[in-house]
Amino acid sequence: MEKLTAKEEEVLNFFWKKGPLFVKDIVEMYESPKPHFNTISTIVRTLEDKGYVGHTQHGKTYQYHAIVSEEDMGKKSISSIVGRYFKNSYLQVVSSFVNDGNLPVEELRKLLDEVERNDQNDKS
Repeated sequence: MEKLTAKEEEVLNFFWKKGPLFVKDIVEMYESPKPHFNTISTIVRTLEDKGYVGHTQHGKTYQYHAIVSEEDMGKKSISSIVGRYFKNSYLQVVSSFVNDGNLPVEELRKLLDEVERNDQNDKS
């Protein structure tokens, strides 16, 4: 899948929060000054071309919906960041968080306990 621009990601977030939407619904979600209908329509069609959004036809108009879940998008984004900035090493990511004080050692212990429990459950 292609990368998203900031505006594309912003519009995709509306689908994750609200579910299926018509372009006019998206325009109404913005505060004034509202973007032009054609601008939002172009962004939504681009999201569809990139494989993030699908549509259902209702008469002469389309209702759009997210095809990619927020969770899947998060996983893809994390994988991309780990690959680009941490040489595909999740160990380097965790080490960086611990060293910077963003992941207290106690939370790391809890995480390890959870991983070990899940590993044991998978083996049974």
